[in-house]
Amino acid sequence: MKNKGITYSLILTFIILLLAGCNLFFGSVDIPAKAVIHALLGEEVAKASWSFIVWESRVPQIVTALLCGAALAGSGLMLQTAFNNPLAGPSILGINSGASLGVAFVMLAGGGTIATAGVTLSGFFSIVLGAFIGSMIVMGLILFFSTLIKSNIMLLITGIMIGYITSSAISLLNFFATAEGVHSYMIWGMGNFSGVSLEQLPYFALFTLAGLLLSILLIKPLNALLLGTRYAENLGVNIKRTRNLLLISTGILTAITTAFCGPIAFIGLAVPHIARLMLGTSNHNSLLPVTLLTGSAIALLCNLICILPGESGIIPLNAVTPVLGAPVIIYVIINQRRIQYFN
Repeated sequence: MKNKGITYSLILTFIILLLAGCNLFFGSVDIPAKAVIHALLGEEVAKASWSFIVWESRVPQIVTALLCGAALAGSGLMLQTAFNNPLAGPSILGINSGASLGVAFVMLAGGGTIATAGVTLSGFFSIVLGAFIGSMIVMGLILFFSTLIKSNIMLLITGIMIGYITSSAISLLNFFATAEGVHSYMIWGMGNFSGVSLEQLPYFALFTLAGLLLSILLIKPLNALLLGTRYAENLGVNIKRTRNLLLISTGILTAITTAFCGPIAFIGLAVPHIARLMLGTSNHNSLLPVTLLTGSAIALLCNLICILPGESGIIPLNAVTPVLGAPVIIYVIINQRRIQYFN
């Protein structure tokens, strides 16, 4: 099984490099391949705008898609294992909804600005801050409820209820908002990987990699949880601490990706199933790395599909991810008796 994991990791790495190259050479603006290479090497190109597009748009998009896909896929895998539920995902605990509510307050109630004592933020930074604050508030609520609720299933249901409450608040904000505010919020809700600029990329990468590192450190406790909480406790696993660390990891990953890229659907829910079907195991020593790589590959594929219309425009990301993810979930539901996920 270890060799199988290594084989799939190598194959996925090759696919990622291929998709990254396609995302680099193709886009809504037609740039000759030689010009792209010259721009990457820092050499002069026929049009200065081409170099700007390569470095300020395509390169950040590729890195963002890589990290975002891995973050959402890793979050989905951890939640599905922790809750012993194949239909758990990053949005199931309401963290995505919390980010959406934060953005709704900024765009619909605040007119696109956040004003505090002596400090006023507007534009993109206010949206990112609003999304991050909303995500962290919901994560804090989930952590609080985790101290009161011992059952993973009940905590899962609590997260769903929090999601319903935030959705209701967003609906009310939409009802009383201006047409411009509703339009801006709708565009953000479609999701995209172009929300991270080259200057913001180091900060985005730092937070995302920190969350991914924490998820890797949780591999051993996650494997123990496959045997059930009672067996995990007998093996010396601190269930409460593991659950809190897991919520913090998924909270950071979901919050940062949603804040910058919008509420991206289905990647976190479907990708872990794809990885399990490929490997035929739930051993996280091989499953987690393959899941992260698969998430990156799927995200790059989705981004490539989004830019296929070329000069005609860019397809919204959340119009593509359900087309790829929904069939996987339907397959899992139909074949759930034959597929052994948590063994």
